[in-house]
Amino acid sequence: MKAAEFDYVRADSVAATCAALAAAGPGEEHKIVAGGQTLVPLMAMRLARPTLLVDIDGIGLDGISRSDGTVAIGAMTRQRAAELSPAVRESLPLLAKALGFVGHLQTRNRGTVGGSLVHGDPAAEIPLVAVALDAELEAEGTGGRRAYPAAAFFEAPMITAIAADECLVEARFPTWGGERIGTGFHEVASRSGDFAIVAAAAQLALDGDGRCARIAAALGGVAPVPVRLPALEDALGGGRLEDGEIDAALACVDGAIEPDDDLHATAAYRGRVARVLLGRAIREARDEAQP
Repeated sequence: MKAAEFDYVRADSVAATCAALAAAGPGEEHKIVAGGQTLVPLMAMRLARPTLLVDIDGIGLDGISRSDGTVAIGAMTRQRAAELSPAVRESLPLLAKALGFVGHLQTRNRGTVGGSLVHGDPAAEIPLVAVALDAELEAEGTGGRRAYPAAAFFEAPMITAIAADECLVEARFPTWGGERIGTGFHEVASRSGDFAIVAAAAQLALDGDGRCARIAAALGGVAPVPVRLPALEDALGGGRLEDGEIDAALACVDGAIEPDDDLHATAAYRGRVARVLLGRAIREARDEAQP
């Protein structure tokens, strides 16, 4: 099948992109195409039928920088570039691990960090890490710029808070200070490179006594949006993260997720796998943080 008919604009600036998006009339749908690794296949299957594609490949918005406890990633940064970035590997190790699970090497060479965030798949790895690490997502529209906290950005499957005339320009990830930091990322998929059926992310810091000084944990594929788990984080904070403590805290997962049955898995399977994967992620992070 081929894509339905559409108009095409190659933008030369963020302002031109926003103006083109704002020009949509009643019943029209204007879409940004960045890497095209998700949108183009959807168009080919006619699951997406935009009347206008705004190509932002040439407007910049790529690059990675570190400053003031933050790593800023331009929306057009290729996923493979982020995966190989020393700044990401050193300051955002959880994101570095997660990026290795995103699609295949070929798709990561074209796919963008911003594209994954705006697409908002509840099982996607980059949105999951953004929620786990309290990232801030900055967009520009015809009315100027505004920042969205990741926790409020994802509203429903493939639906985000970004306005129709806005273009995501940057994602800012806070970094954690200290030497005793560990991360864990695990997922189950039908095949390597497929979207996750369930994904689990954890990052933690140990204090000088070996206790959990700070922890962030989140799940993907088990609710309409990525899910942060504050009750589990509270249960493990201050503890020594013994296996028994972790197993007891995982009881918090059941009340925080909303898994569904679909062609790939039942809700019961997703719930069971979520607890197993999150336990693995937390243990991996704990062991990595040991001196």
